[in-house]
Amino acid sequence: MSLAKLPQPPLGADPADLEFIESLVRRSGSSFYYGMRMLPPDRRAAVYAIYAFCRVVDDIADEPGSLVSKREALDGWRERIGALAEGRADDGLTRMLLLSTRKFDLRGQDFLAIIDGMQMDAEREIVAPPMATLDLYCDRVASAVGRLSVRAFGDASPPADRVAYCLGRALQLTNILRDIGEDAERSRLYLPREWLAEEGVPPNPRAALTSPGLPRLCGRLAALARDHYRGAEEAMRLCDQRAMKPARMMAAPYRALLTRMEKSGFRHPEQRVRLPAWQKAWFGFRMMTA
Repeated sequence: MSLAKLPQPPLGADPADLEFIESLVRRSGSSFYYGMRMLPPDRRAAVYAIYAFCRVVDDIADEPGSLVSKREALDGWRERIGALAEGRADDGLTRMLLLSTRKFDLRGQDFLAIIDGMQMDAEREIVAPPMATLDLYCDRVASAVGRLSVRAFGDASPPADRVAYCLGRALQLTNILRDIGEDAERSRLYLPREWLAEEGVPPNPRAALTSPGLPRLCGRLAALARDHYRGAEEAMRLCDQRAMKPARMMAAPYRALLTRMEKSGFRHPEQRVRLPAWQKAWFGFRMMTA
């Protein structure tokens, strides 16, 4: 009598490598880990690998250390991403990225864009960037992640890339509005220089917090985020609907957060707006049962 064939691990990966990337995602403390468990095993493993990569390079940019050491570490990751195209990997994370790239045709240029975004954060304290620079930053740290993710979700079409373009910017602008106070504590101000001038807000992180024009500026940025959410929804209609389900679920709590900030009138930018516990629990339940 023949033994039943044992199931293959996701992506045919080494179980130790799978556990390694899952542990990185779990340790982030994000509901993302549980939400993405709705995906089929191969796609879930690829999305976890993408997220783990983002966490690793983000930690390089954010953790204490000299600029020289951060540049060296990020350059090391550029070399590792380049090696994937040649079929080479040197640890659990890069082995998972290699398998994910082969399975879902992930693009090296998107990984490199994420690294470039992290280098923008590492090289200087970002204060009142021109709008074009802010948009480039959003593309690198958020939309590039989306371009990788939609492929792992199951749609590599141009409309799916448009979803990534719009939704990445919408999510990142929502984060910027939520974190104005915390960013000021770190001597950072991610609001566009042109709009600061137009609203009479000083391009100084701490001084901006008490400026009478800041709520108006935040309202304008919220409206821009809304435009991007709508653009993402329009593009999703042209995509594989099953593949877009994770993107919709990821967008929902951020849109709710933006609504909550808009209702507050951005009157206390030093206070980080949060969703109430019941609403976070509801979104978490929906993600895990979708």
